[in-house]
Amino acid sequence: MPKSILCSLSATFLCGLAGLCAPAYATVQILSETPSLAAPQAIGTTITWTVTASDTNPGPLTFQFNVAPPGGHLVLVKDFNAGTFTSVYTAQPFVWTPTLVEGAYQIQVVAKDFTSGETASKTVKFLVNPLATGSTPVVVPTANPLVALFSAPACAAGSTMRVHFQLQSMTKPPTTTPYAPCRGSRTLNFEIAGMYPSTTYNMFSQTNTGGKITNGPTVSFTTGSLPSNIPFVPFTKLVPKGPGTDTAESVLLFNPTSFGFETNYANVAVDLSGNILWYYYASPPQSFFLTRPLPNGTLLTIQSGQSWGTVMNSQLLRQIDFAGSTVRETNIGVVAQELVALGATDGGPCAAVSKPAAVGAACLDSFNHDAIQTLPNGYTAVIVDIEKIFPPGTQGDTSGLPVDIISNMILVLDTNWQVVWYFDAFQHDGGAPQLDINRPAVLNETCAIGQQDCAVILLGTGISPLGKDWLHGNSLYYQSSSGDLIFSMRHQDWVVKIDYANGAGTGDILWRMGPCGDYTFNNTFNDPWPWFSHQHEVGLENNGAGPVTAFDNGNTRVSALSGPGSSTGCMLGVGSGNSRGMSLTLNESALQVTPVLSADLGVYSYADGSAQLLSNGNYFFLPAVVMVGLSNQESYSIEILPTAGTDTGTQVLNLQAPLAYRAFRMPDLYHPPIT
Repeated sequence: MPKSILCSLSATFLCGLAGLCAPAYATVQILSETPSLAAPQAIGTTITWTVTASDTNPGPLTFQFNVAPPGGHLVLVKDFNAGTFTSVYTAQPFVWTPTLVEGAYQIQVVAKDFTSGETASKTVKFLVNPLATGSTPVVVPTANPLVALFSAPACAAGSTMRVHFQLQSMTKPPTTTPYAPCRGSRTLNFEIAGMYPSTTYNMFSQTNTGGKITNGPTVSFTTGSLPSNIPFVPFTKLVPKGPGTDTAESVLLFNPTSFGFETNYANVAVDLSGNILWYYYASPPQSFFLTRPLPNGTLLTIQSGQSWGTVMNSQLLRQIDFAGSTVRETNIGVVAQELVALGATDGGPCAAVSKPAAVGAACLDSFNHDAIQTLPNGYTAVIVDIEKIFPPGTQGDTSGLPVDIISNMILVLDTNWQVVWYFDAFQHDGGAPQLDINRPAVLNETCAIGQQDCAVILLGTGISPLGKDWLHGNSLYYQSSSGDLIFSMRHQDWVVKIDYANGAGTGDILWRMGPCGDYTFNNTFNDPWPWFSHQHEVGLENNGAGPVTAFDNGNTRVSALSGPGSSTGCMLGVGSGNSRGMSLTLNESALQVTPVLSADLGVYSYADGSAQLLSNGNYFFLPAVVMVGLSNQESYSIEILPTAGTDTGTQVLNLQAPLAYRAFRMPDLYHPPIT
């Protein structure tokens, strides 16, 4: 064979292996990559990229966007998602706002036909100019009127810098951002968030060089007003802050939600009187999960949107900054492809399953409930819903048809948001000490096709009309001492520990905490119903040292007030009809828990909720969905001061608001809790 042909074949192989260029015979071609504004542009300017491509294969053609900062390497910003087709393919708009540093960026688009496996890529450079060009910092507004972009003049490499900002009236304590490393000849830029609307603030940089702090010049910034076209949560002070309130944790980050028929309020951060300090409003208006605020000034969210041609709830995992710009995004369509490549049999695309679905068929539905980024190396873990078809009669189904069971996977994504590890509950369902597929949801929860406020049913043609909502996983926690994952299974009334072992684990269940599980409850306060049920947001406080905190919705306990309620037969006593805020000491070696707090919160929240230990030893709990009258649903942000020698306490703060998903208390937006 001629050498020229061998070289051509080698180049083709390498391109295909890297996935960054098309082989010589490829039918995928990038036609254009066009910015909405020509370079150069200043830091903080939003540029929308339009990309077109052609593909002689049937498609569909998908597009991935990667960005390299000046002198850096390409990192994923938006993973492969389907474009639209007329005479050519057009990618979904790529909206990019550089806020890091000035210089020449590389913007890369990769087009891929996953059916043929063929790819093509195009990379263009885009010059970004600094805001601060002299010795004085520059502060400018962002797309969010409550967020400023502070640009400081360059500082010497080896030093660090932060920004100090305060009300010009000095009636509130100042806030400081975390320190960032100086870049030598390049400016340093900070998003400033946590400010009241229509208010003037003074700000200046602080440079730390070998322990010596040097303040920069002071500049002022006046925030904008709240937009009139966005609905904002009204707060009512039922118990105002007082001497017993933890005022060090002075910010409440509040995630309102709706079940498809309530107002879609903006997510907000407020002070302890309910005054707005920050907001984020998803566009188009939608109910979405703000899962975790992160220490680097960003937030993890689960949002609705298009994923490979499908538009439905919770298809996007998106990391955003304070101004609302997307830092990183992936979607269910590309995650399903990554799972198939890893050999996951239950996580493939639902569109690939023929209807009616055969027994054993399974697919990936959506992201759900929680995503965390506290794993080593900056990895991210996220819960997803999956469904699988089982034989007639499974879990007591009486329809005579095959049974659709809804379950969960936990995915671990690397820093480029590619799946590198997964836990599939269906692979650990053979009975104790693992899960048991024949142990149904404790209250026999089911979901119908199209049912509001329920798991999505995508395999529901020609099978049992009601899917079994088996686990309903709703929170994740990374236990750094063991390298494992703590997972809350609401519909099993269980919290389980999963063998992750920092990526080397088997995925086996190591223990199951809750009624009928592996733990003994040391009932020191003689509670007639000591265990939590249908719990939310379970975590280990004090950086894993404990105690365990949980919001005890109490659905199973409340159900027992009017009948047997539980299908497990493990419950004793009746207890109260209200939700509880719980704190438990955990003895893993003895498999025993002991109550620290089991406070009746005075209301019953049948869904959602939060639990958190505060810096002064108080506890924060959110009964998130409470029926008030026949139609209204409210939430209550409650702080409890424990009463010594008891498992209860006194409310020292209570803010009423519309229904919610979660809430977090923190000293400011830059220092979130890590549970």
